[in-house]
Amino acid sequence: MFLNRKKKKSFFLVLALLLAYSSIAVMINVNKDESVMTDVGRLMPTKIKKVVKGQEEQSMVNTILHANEEDLKISIAGKQHSQGGHTYYRDAVVLDMTSYNKILHVDPGNRTIRVQSGATWDDIQRAVNPYGLAVKVMQSQNIFTIGGSLSVNAHGRDIRNGSLIDTVNWFRLLRADGSVIKVSRTENSEYLPLVIGGYGLFGVILDVELQLAEDQLYRMRTREMSFERYTDYFKKDVQSDGDVKMHLARISTAPNTFFEEMYVTDYLVDDHQEKLSQHSDLKGERFTSTTKFLLGLSRDFDWGKNAFWDMQKRFFLSRDGDLVTRNNVMRSESEFMEYEGKDDTDILQEYFVPIDEYEVYIDDMKNYLQERDLNLINITVRYVEQNEEPAMSYSKGDMFALVLLINQGLSEKEISETGETVRGMIDITLKHGGSYYLPYYQYPTKEQMRAAYPNSDDFFDMKRKLDPKERFINQFYEEYGL
Repeated sequence: MFLNRKKKKSFFLVLALLLAYSSIAVMINVNKDESVMTDVGRLMPTKIKKVVKGQEEQSMVNTILHANEEDLKISIAGKQHSQGGHTYYRDAVVLDMTSYNKILHVDPGNRTIRVQSGATWDDIQRAVNPYGLAVKVMQSQNIFTIGGSLSVNAHGRDIRNGSLIDTVNWFRLLRADGSVIKVSRTENSEYLPLVIGGYGLFGVILDVELQLAEDQLYRMRTREMSFERYTDYFKKDVQSDGDVKMHLARISTAPNTFFEEMYVTDYLVDDHQEKLSQHSDLKGERFTSTTKFLLGLSRDFDWGKNAFWDMQKRFFLSRDGDLVTRNNVMRSESEFMEYEGKDDTDILQEYFVPIDEYEVYIDDMKNYLQERDLNLINITVRYVEQNEEPAMSYSKGDMFALVLLINQGLSEKEISETGETVRGMIDITLKHGGSYYLPYYQYPTKEQMRAAYPNSDDFFDMKRKLDPKERFINQFYEEYGL
């Protein structure tokens, strides 16, 4: 499991790493050849026709109508943090939504916001924070577009609100024929479970009305424990305690404590909400250079993994009792998303496993990975409650979600080796009644995808019914839907 390719790097290379990681890398998703596009994973460079900025609604309608006239394919892109070709396709027109990003209306009385789909969660937080409001559901980073998050039906740290679909009141959808419809649970309702978690295959989400939550002051509670204790702790001290609103855990990937140690952080409603205003200023990025440097050491050295794990534990244990607002809990740093090595890349995997299977699942996964040469950097653990409203639901029961950060090489051999290991991890997950998240690289087989998503054939049939010319397309659909 650990780095068999022991890299004999000198002091000067470590110094170079320090210098390299002291600045923020910027991911460039379009190569020097502007007709070649990739995403943050950089494993699927593809020649496209062109990129069109989605700035005004009519211009996007015109783009769709022109595509129909010329029989062109359309893909939809935001920040492009999906890693499996979900946002582009060969010789397609890529509709870049990041400029379609206005906050349209905040309704403090009804706790809702209407926003264009290219806006980010950071944009929403800045708009609602002055009203004492916060987001209900989003990922642990706020850099993603709203449309992208809806397309993957994101979930996050909040254990009282499930996946993002629960917070959607309605949205407007630009369809393949150029028409625009309003979609809600009472109007054009057949589209809602298909579009949310539908990976851009049914049309362009133009704007959406989302439910908001009251911003609150939380007190952090951090505990260290073994993985065997985690399920009981979660049931008794987290799930059953109504004061706990958010939860996050990490399990060790360090060689010295691999898949043994954990630490958990809970966010409990504090008794002194009158102090909210003292903590409500939105925080910015902190410790980015240090964290990026330590992640660099973790990618290349076993001792770096051990050191990083120990430092993480000490840091979060030292914050036990700290006060933080809901909005600021959701403003985690995005340093995991900013790595661009010359010969390697970081990829994500996410596995969902029933909470009662967690202990034996971790044991099986540990035994499997100890025999594999996988450069596993980090694992976070979250909770997702059962929700079968989306057609492609990943949470058919109450699940723990394990998010794995993996560093891998870019060569064909290294891609093949990672793929074999990933398919093995998915087999273990399926054996325990779990599933996996779809926004990542095309390592799973079609059979694994169907086992994890038994409604997938119906989902793809509805795609062809509602978009018979397959105007909206991406490489994910080509791999698994055809």
